Amino acid sequence: MKMKTMKTIKLTALLFVAITCLLAAMLMTSCGDSAGDGTETPPPTETDEPPTETPPTEPDETPDETPDAPSPEPTHAVELVPYDGVVEHIFFHEVIAWPELAFDGGSMQKGYDDNMVTAYEYIKILESLYNNNFILVDMNDVWSEHINENGERRMRKNTLMLPEGKKPIVISFDDLSFYDYMAGDGFMEKYIVGDDGDIWAAGVDPSGNRIVSQDHAAVTILDKFIKQNPGFSLGAKGCIALTGYEGILGYRTHFDRNNDTQQAKLERMQEIARVRPVVKRLKETGWYFATHSYGHINLERASLNGVVNDANRWLDEVGSLVGETKVFIYPFGTRLDGSDVYSTGPALLAYIDLGFRYFASVGYEPFSRIKTDVPAVMLDRMNSDGVTLRNSRERFMRFYDAREVFDPSRPSGEGYAVKW
Repeated sequence: MKMKTMKTIKLTALLFVAITCLLAAMLMTSCGDSAGDGTETPPPTETDEPPTETPPTEPDETPDETPDAPSPEPTHAVELVPYDGVVEHIFFHEVIAWPELAFDGGSMQKGYDDNMVTAYEYIKILESLYNNNFILVDMNDVWSEHINENGERRMRKNTLMLPEGKKPIVISFDDLSFYDYMAGDGFMEKYIVGDDGDIWAAGVDPSGNRIVSQDHAAVTILDKFIKQNPGFSLGAKGCIALTGYEGILGYRTHFDRNNDTQQAKLERMQEIARVRPVVKRLKETGWYFATHSYGHINLERASLNGVVNDANRWLDEVGSLVGETKVFIYPFGTRLDGSDVYSTGPALLAYIDLGFRYFASVGYEPFSRIKTDVPAVMLDRMNSDGVTLRNSRERFMRFYDAREVFDPSRPSGEGYAVKW
C-alpha cells in the first residue's frame, strides 16, 4: 500500500512539472517581443513610413500643416576634389507665400512682381539648381585675407574642395526684415525657433489664421530643401543681407528716434531678446549675415558723412545682434564712391577700416575682382526675381528655365509681358 502511494505521488509530481513547463513555454511564446526574452525587434526598413512631426507653434498660433519628416538622401563618405573655377552668385528677396494677396491689383503689386519670386517659383529654382549640380558655398570660404610679401593685407581666392562634378554657388537674400509695408500682402511675418530647434516662419494665412510653417518663407524653404537633398550643401546655407531701420527678421529691434518713451524702449529690448535665439540658431546651421546698409540708402547720392553714419548705426543696432561680418551687399546695386571696382575712394576706405572685405553689387554675369591696393573683393550678384524671369530667360538657363519655373498666378496683361 505504501509502495502504491509513493508511485502515485511521483506520477503526480511529474505531471505537475510537465504542466508547469508547458505553461512556461506558452507564456514565453506569447511574450516573445518583450524585453528580456532574448530576441530583438528588427529596425524599421527604408520602406517604413516615417513618423509624422508636429510643427512648433507660437502662443495662440495654429500650425499650418503637419509636414512629414524628410527622407534624406543616403549618407556616405564624399570624396572632395580641388575647384578653382567660377563661383556663381544669385540673390533673392523674401518670397511671396500667397500670390493672391501680393498680386491683388494694389499699389505694391508691380514692385512685388518686379523684385520677388513666389514660394512656388523659389522651390522650383532650388530643384533646378540641385539638378544642375550646383552646391552651396559660403562667400567667406571663396576668398580670404593674407599678408603679402610686402607686409600688406590683401585678399586672395581660395581653392575650394568640392564633390567631383559639383559647381559652387553663393545665394544671398536681401531685406529679410518683413517690413511694415508687407503686412497683409501675402508674406509671413517673422522667423522663430521651434521646439524642435529648427527655424520656422510665423504669419497669418489668407483666411486670417495665425500659422507657423516651413513652406512659406525663404530661409525655411531652403533649410527644408537641404534636409531632403543634403548633396546641395556641405554645411553652407545663404547670406542674409539686413538693413536695420525696421528691425531684423520680423522683430522691431531698431531705435525709433521719433518715439523715445520708456514703453518704446521696453518693447525694443523685448524684441531684441526674442530675436537673439533666432540669430544664434541661424548661425549654428550655416547661415551668415551681411550689411545692406542701415537705411537702404542710395550710395551714389549719400555724402561721405552720411555713408559713415549709416554704417556705424548698422553696426550698433544690427551688428551688435548678428555679430561680425565682412560682407557689404549694396542697396540698389549702387557702388561706394561711384566706381570702386577700379578706383578706391574715401567711402570704400571707411568700410575697409570697419572690417568689411566683400563688396557686392548687381550684374548680369559672374564677376569678381580682387583689389590690388586694399584688402577688398569687388563682386556682382545676379538678381533672381520677376524682372529676370520675364526678360532674361537665356541668361539664367544654366541655373533654371524661366518658362518652367514661372508661376502662372503672376499678373498678366499690359506691363506684365514675358520675352520668351
